[in-house]
Amino acid sequence: MGFGQVLFAQDGRNLQFFRPIGQPGLNVFEPSKADTVEYDGVKVRLGGDFAMQFQGLSQSNDATAPENQLLELGSNLNLPTANLNIDVQLHDGLRLHLRTYLSARHHPEAWVKGGHMQIDKLDFISEGFMENIMKYTTIKVGLDEFNYGDAVHRRSDNARAMYNPFVGNYIMDAFSTEAFGEVTVQNNGLLAVVGITNGKLNQSVVAGPTSNNKASFYTKLGFDKQISDDFRARLTGSWYVNTGTTTGTWMYGGDRAGARYYNVMLVDGENATAKFAEPRFNARFTKISAIQINPFIKAGGFEFFGIYEIANGLNETNDEGSFTQIAGEALYRFGPNERYYVGGRYNTVNGARTESATEDLNISRLNFGGGWFLTDNIMTKVEYVNQQYNGDAWAGQRFEGAEFKGLMLEAVISF
Repeated sequence: MGFGQVLFAQDGRNLQFFRPIGQPGLNVFEPSKADTVEYDGVKVRLGGDFAMQFQGLSQSNDATAPENQLLELGSNLNLPTANLNIDVQLHDGLRLHLRTYLSARHHPEAWVKGGHMQIDKLDFISEGFMENIMKYTTIKVGLDEFNYGDAVHRRSDNARAMYNPFVGNYIMDAFSTEAFGEVTVQNNGLLAVVGITNGKLNQSVVAGPTSNNKASFYTKLGFDKQISDDFRARLTGSWYVNTGTTTGTWMYGGDRAGARYYNVMLVDGENATAKFAEPRFNARFTKISAIQINPFIKAGGFEFFGIYEIANGLNETNDEGSFTQIAGEALYRFGPNERYYVGGRYNTVNGARTESATEDLNISRLNFGGGWFLTDNIMTKVEYVNQQYNGDAWAGQRFEGAEFKGLMLEAVISF
């Protein structure tokens, strides 16, 4: 109990340019450049995230072949997940972040997700060095998630599910952990990000005959302004490109924590660990170019977040395909300090892996539910989810006429 109190007491207010933990961190995208914390020496913050779900889903399909018969699902608890977070204020304007998955769907053993250095001042070179530039600039370097799209700031990162109003992430989940460097500039509501990664999830210096690794480039431009006390508007556009033939597959398949809905779309005898990403969708383009546009509005208790995303690329046969993702999320937060919320999300993915495909693949998902912040650091949420695989393009596969639906409950603690 005493150890827990020590950890809980480290609320992040002694760390500079830091996203608050728990409910105060809702709808925070890039941390503010407001210099409100005075540096008074090295500070270490230990934190954690814990999440557990009760899953009550059923699934069905129209496939007739025995090898495409889906598992029968029951109602029970999923594997609890946990993160260990270490944040260190090393110098004035210089901070380190490290996250370890203590337990995840794909990694039940402890596994380092990634970490990075964040630089908001260059005083470690000399006091006041380039302060007129660094007043608006943030530099990040490390091996961690990178800032493509705004959904990355609202998604569940294994057990860190406090900022996601629903249980699952989006169908095409743009997220990867790669060696990267990025520069962010913020000034009077205007935002610009430019970055580069080495394009690899699994790091290796081996350059074999089948290796064609290329760097990834990404950028984000946007506007984020608190227009009045009750109205905030944000609009960003992000672009990502990788031209290597062995590095493009990670953009929508880089999350090693696994998807939140367990064992859906699996057939009898299939290795559930190998299918840890189901029911997300990854076109597995070997070369890829993607654009994501994100509107966000908060007017009083009403909140809207959207995604319009196009991903183009080449597949293993050097044929070009394209997919479009559209999502809209509407919430109403109410009660003292907006402790409660209700809302819904609609998400659809449509497209083809090759230009020669005669039918588009289509996946749609509907979520609606609500949640309750018991405290700033404890929340619970409930949702109804229905995901469907539509159209003739799925014929002859397990996804033919497939759907899963039912009730999910999730309890989350972050400190």
